[in-house]
Amino acid sequence: MALFDKLIAASLPIVPKPIVRYFSRRYIAGERLEDAIQVVRELNREGALATIDVLGEHVSDPRQTEQAVLAYETVLDAIEAEKLNSNISLKPTQMGLRISYELCLENLRRIVRKAASLRNFVRIDMEDSTCTSDTIRLYQDLRKEFNNVGIALQAYLRRSLRDVEELLAISPNVRLCKGIYVEPREIAYKDKEIIRRNFVLLAETLLRGGAYLGFATHDERLVWEGYRLVRDLHLNPTQYEFQMLLGVDDQLRRIILRDGHRLRVYVPFGDQWYAYSLRRLRENPQVAGYVFRAIFSRRAGRRETAPC
Repeated sequence: MALFDKLIAASLPIVPKPIVRYFSRRYIAGERLEDAIQVVRELNREGALATIDVLGEHVSDPRQTEQAVLAYETVLDAIEAEKLNSNISLKPTQMGLRISYELCLENLRRIVRKAASLRNFVRIDMEDSTCTSDTIRLYQDLRKEFNNVGIALQAYLRRSLRDVEELLAISPNVRLCKGIYVEPREIAYKDKEIIRRNFVLLAETLLRGGAYLGFATHDERLVWEGYRLVRDLHLNPTQYEFQMLLGVDDQLRRIILRDGHRLRVYVPFGDQWYAYSLRRLRENPQVAGYVFRAIFSRRAGRRETAPC
């Protein structure tokens, strides 16, 4: 069944958008800021923190980057007005990285400055490997001016240990994830166990180096490793957090919170939901396979339960 699910995930672009939308609702708060606010409010009541993402990437028109900046400024104002326990996450290509480095840096500077005025925080997400060096450079440039900004790093990239060792000089705030973009073997590990082991190596190197770390994973083996590092290094809750995506393994989220750890949920919203949905479904072929089977079970008059 796993091979079947992977084949379905690869064919998702030909699945009608309404079908993709229906089954991706678990991953996306909605199209409006009000939808994201409601989801974050519910997460905060549960004891979880949040980060809000305005969906969008690979912008090619400078006017679109201005719209993205204004959208994030609105989100920051809403977080403050609603007294939500949330920060924001954004993608460099949404801020114009494909247009020019200088434009992207200035747009990021505006948002980080706005967040600083509201005592909030900005996470710079990591995209595919063509953006890695520039994204790290953006982070380094912004850290010369601001403390309220962090970066994401991907454990499957072979370069990540070198990047970590370089960034330790500026006491980074890092979201560490496995990585989901399809990359060639020359630059990315392909073996799942090697990726896990590199994740742990990077996490320990960051924590021993004094970085603030977000363990961004739904892999319970890596959650266990996070627990182990917290215990072995005698960390207090202000030195780390766990991070998960909206709609992925809610039970594990509740377990981590029950065990007394800080946990932040990534809450995306916006009208650019389709590309994000395809990426999430490709990342989780089991869900993609369910989309396909559900289409035909409807025709047959049967009902099926979605996988966790």
